[in-house]
Amino acid sequence: MMRVSRLLATLVAMTAIMVFSMATVFAAANDNVDWDNSVIRATGGGVAPSRARTQAQARMMARRAAIVDAYRQLAEYVGGVNIDGETTVNMAEVTSDVIRTRVNATIRGARIIKEGVTSDGGYEVTMEVPLFGVSASVASAVMERPATVEAFPEPVPSVEPAAPSSVHIDINVGTGTTTPSVDTGTTGSAASSKGSSAASAPSGRAIGGYTGLIVDCRGLDLKPVMSPVIKNESGQPIYGYKNLDYDKVVSNGMVGYTRDINRAGRAGSNPLVVRAIALDNHNGNPILATADANRVLIENGATHFLDATNVVFLR
Repeated sequence: MMRVSRLLATLVAMTAIMVFSMATVFAAANDNVDWDNSVIRATGGGVAPSRARTQAQARMMARRAAIVDAYRQLAEYVGGVNIDGETTVNMAEVTSDVIRTRVNATIRGARIIKEGVTSDGGYEVTMEVPLFGVSASVASAVMERPATVEAFPEPVPSVEPAAPSSVHIDINVGTGTTTPSVDTGTTGSAASSKGSSAASAPSGRAIGGYTGLIVDCRGLDLKPVMSPVIKNESGQPIYGYKNLDYDKVVSNGMVGYTRDINRAGRAGSNPLVVRAIALDNHNGNPILATADANRVLIENGATHFLDATNVVFLR
């Protein structure tokens, strides 16, 4: 009986350690995925083995060990990236040898952005892999070209489109920063912020002139994913991977993620602003009120900002 109790205690302890380790790895992977800049970054460390004969050889061997360590970490972090709310890169690799080969090649193509000797005589190398890009990116490795491009849906005819709300942004081309001149406000009947175009919105028709879309998801615990879908409150997708040009998605991504509206320049100088009312698919997809979703579709028909992937999620 004593042996059984000890065995159970050991198993419980081992399980706890495994769970803790998995949670730690997952947290580390999330911390090392920079969604604002669309890169995955890892810093590897290495020390020279005692058999090194000269200082130069010791440095070279320590550097090599640091690079190997960075590659190992990158593989871990890339594997934890969510393609959508339910599927990670690791899951996609399990189902496809082709994807696994592409992902491995992408990791091997990581570039060194920083390196040097540490204060204790070791060596550190920081490497990064782009999430998006025509080649050597995670997107080019895991996102398959759809057979056809699906048209954007029509607005729901029984729901009056919301009066639009916009924020005018001064884009600093030289620095890549943006400066909003007004608050985002809200859409729908509550739209009353300064700078809103609500007063000139014809019922059921586009105002035009919108350069992009900002979906405000703050406070909803949005989870960044590579292939999000925007839906209306009935669950109908209004913006997704299959609506877009594949090469554009792989090159630029579908959306930009930021916590700071000052960095929402992807949506242009006059973006339409809507507020997500909820999230689904493990917090990866924003849900809009149907009236707001209708307005997005109507305005996209005029200026095609969705087609251009000029979309930013505030989180």
